[in-house]
Amino acid sequence: MNISEKKGKIPPAPTLAATGNLLSSVAPPSELPNFITTSVSPPTQNEAQNPVPSQIKKQEEPSNAIEMSPPSPERFSPAIPLSKGEPTVSIRSPVESETTQSPESLPESVPDLDTIGDIMPGSGLITWVKGAMSSGGILQKVAEKAKNSVDSMITTLDPQMKEYLRSGGDMYIVVASDKEVKISPVREAFQTVFGKATVVGEPSQSDVTAAQPVSYASAYASAKQRIAHLRSVNALINNNIPIVAIESFIVEVMPDRWYDIALLVLSQPSLGIELQVQSQGTPVPSPAVLAARDATPKDYVHAQTGYNTTVGSIMATNLQVPHTHWQEASTGVSRRELLLLASRSLAGSFKKILAVSAAET
Repeated sequence: MNISEKKGKIPPAPTLAATGNLLSSVAPPSELPNFITTSVSPPTQNEAQNPVPSQIKKQEEPSNAIEMSPPSPERFSPAIPLSKGEPTVSIRSPVESETTQSPESLPESVPDLDTIGDIMPGSGLITWVKGAMSSGGILQKVAEKAKNSVDSMITTLDPQMKEYLRSGGDMYIVVASDKEVKISPVREAFQTVFGKATVVGEPSQSDVTAAQPVSYASAYASAKQRIAHLRSVNALINNNIPIVAIESFIVEVMPDRWYDIALLVLSQPSLGIELQVQSQGTPVPSPAVLAARDATPKDYVHAQTGYNTTVGSIMATNLQVPHTHWQEASTGVSRRELLLLASRSLAGSFKKILAVSAAET
């Protein structure tokens, strides 16, 4: 072939397959040195013809390793060890439970909330909630304090709401008088002791003693007469309803030492209960007693039990105060306060007797 023929021929254009990537001509990096000596067996004829990708081999290696590894003598158990103070729980399959457990070994009843904490670790919360909700628990005390705070706020804004908030309940008391100075302290005392109580007043008179009893016996007879009169004229007040009668009397504890004392009698014949309580005494000047004695006629029907003129009216006239305020004007302690303390003592004694009677039945 001559030179002209070589120049006349145009070389064919290079194809993409022949050109390839520019980096294809770069030699691959040399293999890193391996300091681990392992014996590699030469590939078999089948492996040489059908090479397995490296990713598949990597996935198969863990499974082969698991299959080839010997079984471990120790196994993981989710139970808490006995050293922690909790019982261990063994987990059984349904088939194993049916085959191993007999009807006699099954529990007779479901454990209650008190013992469930011994079976289920962490169930102490259930026991705590039960204790908090029971009588005297922390939740009940919080609720009572919240209620008392609201009631105190309401009664402070409107004192007349106290009677409405504390009325009701199982306690029903009748006072043998229609005077508020006697009804109010009895109501407050019984509502304080019993929590809730309905206290009402009914008019009642006594015609067996003098208007101003002079001894304890005269005052007791007058109080008993008031209770009997109230039960006789009002059919709704039966023997199951307790009645409280209040009668004031004067007594000479020492020569020329007179005191005005209130006697409180509570009677409930159905339970055989009769209580007697005396209030704190208020000193009475001897001239006031002599004035009441001189004002009493000699032919007075009840002259043996006292006078027909009360000491309170004479003291109120001399002190220029209302009839019911002479104790406060004389000593600084009102009659209501005296009756309130005596009524609280009466209510407390009555509550204890009711508790004993309920325990015996």
